[in-house]
Amino acid sequence: MSDSDYAEIALDFKDQTLSFRQNLQAINRQVGAVYFLESGLASVVVIGGQRRHAEVALVGSKGFVGLPVVLGVDHSPYEIFMQVEGKGKCVNAKDLRAALAKSPTLLRHLLRYVHVFGVQTAYTALANAHGKLEERLARWLLMAHDRSIGQELMLTHEFLALMLGVRRAGVTIGLQHFEDKGIVATARGCIEIVDREGLEESANGLYGQPEAEWERLFCQ
Repeated sequence: MSDSDYAEIALDFKDQTLSFRQNLQAINRQVGAVYFLESGLASVVVIGGQRRHAEVALVGSKGFVGLPVVLGVDHSPYEIFMQVEGKGKCVNAKDLRAALAKSPTLLRHLLRYVHVFGVQTAYTALANAHGKLEERLARWLLMAHDRSIGQELMLTHEFLALMLGVRRAGVTIGLQHFEDKGIVATARGCIEIVDREGLEESANGLYGQPEAEWERLFCQ
């Protein structure tokens, strides 16, 4: 964002350490704060009846949590929690609303991110409806890699299975297949991206469009 827009909210920022499993947004509860992530990964999850849930989006160092505030609403059906610890800046929802009221350009900038977030969730729906497990796994690893620092992702097979809504054994088989092809290297609780181009090929078209939209809106 521009220096002037940043100045609108910078004084209200508070540095935050975001711990593993920390809840950033609760289902159908008032959104009291907005978090701009500098590191770590936050998982956006929808929960239905009978303990059914699914991850619909990832937020990392290129995003923020608290979209309802920008859209002019107070609550959200999403649960958002940290799945990889990190750091960020927090601003009270009331203070951000005041800044948005003063600055149309700040509002426009944050709404662009809301748009990219929507594109990401649309491609998650496509992946869940038509993607094979290995394609979905490749897409998820690429998205996590985009939002992380370095090549290593500190994630367990069990957690990946939970986020993808599949059996743990399927994740293990998928990762082993990638490892056999030299795409990733795995250790206990850690996945290293070795061949990113190979991983993109494995995603088979499910990865790329949301990322291209981000580049178009924020990197030109």
